[in-house]
Amino acid sequence: MKIVGIGTRIINFLIDTLIVFAIAYAVFKIRNWYVYYYHVKYFNFGYFFFFILFLYYTFFEALFARTPGKWMSYTKVVNAKNSKPSFVQILIRSIIRVTIIDMFFFPFFDKTLHDYLSKTDVVEV
Repeated sequence: MKIVGIGTRIINFLIDTLIVFAIAYAVFKIRNWYVYYYHVKYFNFGYFFFFILFLYYTFFEALFARTPGKWMSYTKVVNAKNSKPSFVQILIRSIIRVTIIDMFFFPFFDKTLHDYLSKTDVVEV
């Protein structure tokens, strides 16, 4: 299996981030309606975005080893044995992905921090 390059990873990131942003924005706006009319506690948009981001990647990668961005680019996540990653590896990927510094490790490891720490790769289907 061929490991994908940074261009494909950027396409995956952009597609998935747009989807996560749309979902998080909708949930944020619905929640703000309750904040306004029922005076429940207000939370910043960032909380919604990062929580939805974590759930989105955990759900799709745990069930399918692919997200919608990966489906569109014909890629998937595999472990060191080129099989579907374990749930623990998916959780590690999702938790690390929420950190801001994740993508800046590409020049050092030739992969993102969430791939390096979870011992996974993104490969062509």
